[in-house]
Amino acid sequence: MTKTAPLRILLWHVHGSWTEAFVRGGHHCFLPLLDEGGPWGRGLSGRDWPSAQEVPVDRLKDLDIDVVILQRPEELHLAARWLRRRPGKEVPAVYVEHNTPREHAATTRHPLADRDDIPLVHVTHFNELMWDSGLAPTVVVPHGIPDPGERYTGELPHGAALINEPVRRGRITGTDLLPAFAEIAPVDVYGIGAEELDGRHPAVRPGGDLRSDELHAEVARRRVYLHTARWTSLGLSLLEAMHLGMPVVALATTEAVHAVPPDAGAVSTDIKALAKAYRELVHEPDFAVLAGKTAREFAVSHYGLDAFLTRWDALLAEVTA
Repeated sequence: MTKTAPLRILLWHVHGSWTEAFVRGGHHCFLPLLDEGGPWGRGLSGRDWPSAQEVPVDRLKDLDIDVVILQRPEELHLAARWLRRRPGKEVPAVYVEHNTPREHAATTRHPLADRDDIPLVHVTHFNELMWDSGLAPTVVVPHGIPDPGERYTGELPHGAALINEPVRRGRITGTDLLPAFAEIAPVDVYGIGAEELDGRHPAVRPGGDLRSDELHAEVARRRVYLHTARWTSLGLSLLEAMHLGMPVVALATTEAVHAVPPDAGAVSTDIKALAKAYRELVHEPDFAVLAGKTAREFAVSHYGLDAFLTRWDALLAEVTA
């Protein structure tokens, strides 16, 4: 396929890891900037993305934007106001749905379900299955991430988990399940708000909210990656851990059953079975290394950056034709 000529794209910095991959596609990305920052105008948030630049919102109308990448319903109205062009009508747009539907998942109607002029891009097949997308044309573009390299040492007989806001999100992220694993071996939790776990269980320990490179180095020293989310889209942190060469113990929920092969560790809805697998991986480092190599091979071949960017190029070429 011939690569799409570089496009001028408006998008918001919503999910850092996904954006980290998307901006590597060779297009020119413009991120809205407000003086007060916040969810609608945080710009680059300090990220070093050479192909992306932050633009004050009062200057967006002067840019010849080729396509808008929407990720939240409110962005439809913000883009129309700031560009003075309506997404889907006067400027091409696609909507990326990162999340699983919340309550009453199988009957939840998507905010774009009444529109047929903006393709709805799901990041997993599970999301496409569960959302009621109505009239919106749908396509699945699976995650792809830059390869952080095989960095697993597993020198510490601990588990590692990356959970943003683990206390507030509680059962959704499976934070309540961590003590069952911590009784076997300590669990070090990284992410936004991880410090709120301090003192709740002696062996569930906050590791802080680290930048990517430092996070990868620290997580890769732990012997097992724990993925306890009950209800979330496929976490990029899980794919990053697999790329690092870590064995995985994961709940068999949402897309995890498709993303984690059996020989990469353990995938189940049976907590006792997962705890048993966790114990075996922690206490048998050679077995953990082999499982981690399987995890890495699968992640590199199924969730690599090149395939992700190629799929996006094809979609962007179609919507901007």
